[in-house]
Amino acid sequence: MPWIKPKYLLIALALAYLGLILVIPVVSVFYEAFHNGLGQFLTTMKDDNFLAAVRLTLIIALIAVPLNTVFGLCAAWVLARNQFPGRALFLSVLDLPFSISPVVAGLMIVLLYGQKGWIGSFFHEADIKILFAIPGMTIATIFVTLPFVAREVIPVLEEMGPEQEEAARILGAKDWQIFWRVTLPNIRWGLLYGVLLTNARAMGEFGAVSVVSGSILGQTSTLPIFVEQEYKNYQTEAAFSAAVVLALLAAVTLVLKEILERYTGHHSK
Repeated sequence: MPWIKPKYLLIALALAYLGLILVIPVVSVFYEAFHNGLGQFLTTMKDDNFLAAVRLTLIIALIAVPLNTVFGLCAAWVLARNQFPGRALFLSVLDLPFSISPVVAGLMIVLLYGQKGWIGSFFHEADIKILFAIPGMTIATIFVTLPFVAREVIPVLEEMGPEQEEAARILGAKDWQIFWRVTLPNIRWGLLYGVLLTNARAMGEFGAVSVVSGSILGQTSTLPIFVEQEYKNYQTEAAFSAAVVLALLAAVTLVLKEILERYTGHHSK
């Protein structure tokens, strides 16, 4: 068909691909959740297991996100402001969660913190439960969300340069004053963007958390695990109702991400 310009053909193929991979699955989730009305959705929202899953998801996110924010800030400052032997290796190690399958990460945590693991044996002797409990699930979440803050802040710090911080130091400012009055105002949008990505991944993580959780409904199931368990138990409408909640959280994240991108200049890159 020579009358069809290549660019329109590529656009049509891209739209068809997006529709098949992204749009149709999302629409099907909402259809399955609401095609019998709001009754099942509202019933799921009141279900004790669902509320327990939401509560556990929020608890893990509230622990993992602040810890990774502090670590990400420290790592970003060290990597952006210093040149030292092993810097490239440090960056590569920081990116490990991007390259390792979450399931493999979960298995590594099981081997490490199991009763006979290198670290787990000490906790077992102290009668502290790590696996199949909140500590193990939090460790898994921290692992998979580790690089996001650092990876967003490092380019902002490098673009900002050390001149303003050095000028403040020459004028007599202390380290914490330099951070609060010079560094933080310049990196705030990049930092918020990294925190947003970290929180989104923490609330939606399934693979690593599932391996170390035991997937017990009402006890060790986060929201993504609740969806899987309900689907396996043939409670499909409840599973899709919970999936709708996750999809709405993702939509809120996308809106906030779009707003932050306008401030951090991602559109211009």
